[in-house]
Amino acid sequence: LKKPNKLFSLFSFQNEINEVPFFDIQLPYELALKIFQYLGKGELGRCAQVSRTWKVLAEDEVLWYRLCQQEGYLLDTSISDHSCWKLALKNCRARERTLKTNWKNRIGAVSQLQYGLGKILCDVHSCDGVVIAGYTSGEVRLWDTRTWDYTAPILEPMHGPGDAGPQPHVSFVRINSSLAVAAYEDGTVSIWNLMFGREPIHRYQHNQRIQALALGSEGATVATASGFEVKVESPNDRGFWQTTQTFEIQKLVNFLNLVPDVMGSPVTIAAVEDIVYLLKAEDPGKILHSVYGQPVTCLDVSAHEAAFGVKTFGWLLNEPNQILLYNLETSQCLKKMGNSIGDFTCVNLQNSPPNMLVTGNKDRRVRVFDLRKSESLCSLYAHQLGVSAVQMDDWKIVSGGEEGLVCVWDQRMGTKLWEMHARHPVRHVWFNSHSLITANIPDEKTPRGASITDNDLTAHRKHRGIIYAYEFSVDQLAVESVLPICRSSYDEVTGYNYNIGLAVPYDNI
Repeated sequence: LKKPNKLFSLFSFQNEINEVPFFDIQLPYELALKIFQYLGKGELGRCAQVSRTWKVLAEDEVLWYRLCQQEGYLLDTSISDHSCWKLALKNCRARERTLKTNWKNRIGAVSQLQYGLGKILCDVHSCDGVVIAGYTSGEVRLWDTRTWDYTAPILEPMHGPGDAGPQPHVSFVRINSSLAVAAYEDGTVSIWNLMFGREPIHRYQHNQRIQALALGSEGATVATASGFEVKVESPNDRGFWQTTQTFEIQKLVNFLNLVPDVMGSPVTIAAVEDIVYLLKAEDPGKILHSVYGQPVTCLDVSAHEAAFGVKTFGWLLNEPNQILLYNLETSQCLKKMGNSIGDFTCVNLQNSPPNMLVTGNKDRRVRVFDLRKSESLCSLYAHQLGVSAVQMDDWKIVSGGEEGLVCVWDQRMGTKLWEMHARHPVRHVWFNSHSLITANIPDEKTPRGASITDNDLTAHRKHRGIIYAYEFSVDQLAVESVLPICRSSYDEVTGYNYNIGLAVPYDNI
């Protein structure tokens, strides 16, 4: 036998059966259980039909707890949390099938995360269903789409001396499981802790406009690029925020990412025109990639790799645009993928399945690459004006286009399942197993004809941009009968927000 699983040494169960008939010998129950741990669901089901003794053995809770963990269900639970792990696994698989059916057939509820009194939407980011949005009014708002209470609290800015005038526009927003960050047009960066209220815990200032903002997927590390400087901020052991690293670069930064899951000092990847820098404290100016005249058009990083699109000279030298994959530990180019005349506009490496990569291109196609090969697995003609955002999992792809179209694809079949259209380009796409968040962000922040007079405090609704939250989970569909517009409370101004809450019989009273 192979080395037994530690699970069997951690849990010992009293069973009435001391010995199990194994063909012509009698084995102790514990030894028979260790043999059965190498069987799958189908084999256990067939073994349960042999005899009553084998049925008790094949339905042992330890076996089904192990199978449930192996398939990725209920990972944060212990064996004592459920009385029947076989039924728990069955319910998890049934829920997964229902979610997949709802995704394919677009069965679910959709809500608009609109801030009616705000100005134009500037940037949107999300993490685990929590959405952060910044506006031209200088306000930063949060939504928690995991509940149906879509009241968006405002994250208050930290006012400094001389801040009596109007707030500057929000340039970038980022959020992870514990922090929210916003960068403003005047070079100010505010950081909030999601557990400690609406007041920022840290604020620092750049002398020039901020070109890029990055927040670590976990932990508390913020990187900003302004002018020719990249600054990394993080708290020390006592919780006081400070500038841990500062890097000087000769050109303006176009893309900035923090490498996730890094032990010790943070590692930053910065794309500057045709150069990609690997910024570390011990090697501040290391160049990961540099080819003169071939600018970088998109960037994404994972724990050990970086993927970015490169714009080549095209038909002039017979070099099509490509996606390059670099190993961050060895700084070696692993793969050159793609063969496209158009520029690669977006790439998603961190959220893709293992050994997979999905990209969007100006040639209106979405391409899926296997990192073990160089050619694309599938190429989908997706959008009319180029692809602006994309994400995939093991069976579906969600893409957003410059024309405002959101498309959901079956990756294996290469077919479009459904689509949703809004006015502005799709700049943010995020989904998990049961929810989808998309953001249509306007390119023009001061549209002409947006209001009757220049002194009007609000832009017209069609110019503001919009955030959509889709929910495909069966548990949440009970609220679908009440429209999102009717879920507001009765203390709001009824006319301005189009509040028709009184049309439904007292749902919130």
